[in-house]
Amino acid sequence: MRVLVLHGPNLNLLGERDPSLYGSRTLDEVNELISAEARSLGLDVCCEQYNGEGAIIDALHGARKQYAAVVINPGAYAHYSYAIADAITAIGIPVIEVHLSNIAAREAFRRKSVTASACRGVVSGVGTAGYVLALRALAGILEK
Repeated sequence: MRVLVLHGPNLNLLGERDPSLYGSRTLDEVNELISAEARSLGLDVCCEQYNGEGAIIDALHGARKQYAAVVINPGAYAHYSYAIADAITAIGIPVIEVHLSNIAAREAFRRKSVTASACRGVVSGVGTAGYVLALRALAGILEK
């Protein structure tokens, strides 16, 4: 089964951007972690990163015919992109939202995710382990 992992805006700067919040791993290292976990679960994974909202929406639309599920870290779009939330709802496949930091403990504007309600689940605040947990959850969901 194929799973798409979508990294949102600024995640291309992982390892450089505020490591106290986002960790010291680069995006390539995170993708290696994701790929290793996917292999152990028998999943085929593709990791993509986009800074633009439209590109994320296009990737979600494309996923509905190519993938069984999606893991998405929408970054700051989680807090205001109803368009991404609508796209998640429209594609009809399970989506798990991931945030590296604990958004509930951040600035007031980051505490609410408008995309979360469109997702099957959310993993927040456990760093890159969130991607591993999301893949494990999806493996269980897809088995059913």
